[in-house]
Amino acid sequence: MNESRRRPRVAVVFGGKSSEHAISCVTAGSVLAAIDPDAYDVVPIGIATDGRWVLESGDPERLRIEGPDKLPSVDGERATIALAPDSASTALVVTEAAQPPRALGDVDVVFPLLHGPWGEDGTIQGLLEMAGVRYVGAGVLASAVSMDKAYMKVVLAAAGLPVLPSTTVTAREWARDAEACRARADELGYPLFTKPARGGSSMGISKVHDRTELDEAIEEALRHDPKVLVEAAAIDAREVECGVLEALDGTAETSVPAEIKISGEHEFYDFAAKYLPEEHTELDVPADLPDGLVQQIQELSVRAFEAVGCEGLARVDFFVLPGERLVVNEINTMPGFTPTSMYPRMWAASGVDYPALVDRLIRLALQRGTGLR
Repeated sequence: MNESRRRPRVAVVFGGKSSEHAISCVTAGSVLAAIDPDAYDVVPIGIATDGRWVLESGDPERLRIEGPDKLPSVDGERATIALAPDSASTALVVTEAAQPPRALGDVDVVFPLLHGPWGEDGTIQGLLEMAGVRYVGAGVLASAVSMDKAYMKVVLAAAGLPVLPSTTVTAREWARDAEACRARADELGYPLFTKPARGGSSMGISKVHDRTELDEAIEEALRHDPKVLVEAAAIDAREVECGVLEALDGTAETSVPAEIKISGEHEFYDFAAKYLPEEHTELDVPADLPDGLVQQIQELSVRAFEAVGCEGLARVDFFVLPGERLVVNEINTMPGFTPTSMYPRMWAASGVDYPALVDRLIRLALQRGTGLR
C-alpha cells in the first residue's frame, strides 16, 4: 500500500498495573467498537497487571464486565509488543516464542485508555513524548497534576477556583505520628472522606462519620496509595459533572452538565454504584439546574481545564452546596469512557455521539505534535 495514502494507524492501549485495570479494559472495549475501521487501522495493545505489553484481541465482547467477580483483564500470555522508535519512524514490533520478531508498521497515534497510576498520571505520556509518538489527551504535567488530588487542589486554588478544605497523610507520617495526623483530620470536622490521593473509580474511598472510624479509613486508603487525601465532606451537596472537549481550533467546549443521584445503601458514588448494575444510582443528563448555574459550571470547567494545562478532554466534577455555591471536586483527564459513562453521555446530550467523540479525539491528537508546545 502507498504509505502516503494508508489509513492512520491507531494503537489503543489499555489495562495497566493500577487497581483500575478492569475498568480500563471495559473502556477499551467500547472505544474499539466505536473506531471506524474504514478510517483507521487499529492495533489493540494490552498492558498486563505485571506490566507486560501484549498484542491483544480486538474483540470488544471479551472486555465487558459480566459481574462483580467477573471483571475483564489483559491476557499477559499473548505475543509481546513494543514500540521500536528510530530516527525515521516509530514501528510496532511483535515478538512470539520461537518466532522471529515481526513489524506491524509505524504507529501514528496512541489512544491511551489507562486509568489510575502508571498510565493516567503522566507516565505513559512521558514515554510517548520520549518516543516521539502522538497521543490522545493531556500531556505529562496536566496528567500528573490531575491524578494527584492533593496537588490538583493546590493548582486549582491558586487559579482562584473553589475547593473543599483538606489535609494529606502519607504512609511515613502515619507510621511516625498517627496522632498528629488524626489531629489534622479533626480540624476538618466530621463527617469527612479519606481517599487514595492518586486513585480513581472510587476505590479505597471511605466516608468517616467520627474519629472512631478514622484509623480504619486511612489504612484502607493506604492499601491503595501511600499518600492519602483527607477531605471535608460536602454536606447536603448535589454531585454534578461537566465535560470539556477541545475543538479542532484549540478552543475548549463544554457539554451540558449532568447530575449523579445516589440512594439506597450507598452513601456516596462508590465503585459498585458506578460500574455494577443497580437500581440505586440515577444519572440525570442533562441535570435539572437553573440556567445561571449551568453557565457557572461550564465557565469553571473551562477554567479548571486551562489551570492544569489540559488537552483533548477532561471531566470536571463539582459539588453544588446549599445556596447554589459551587466547589470543584476534581478534574479527570481520562474519565470513564464507555457509552454509558457520564462523559460520553453528556456529550451525546450535547450533540456529539460516541463514535464522533472518539473520532474527534483521534483527529485532535493527529494534528498535535509531541514535545514542548
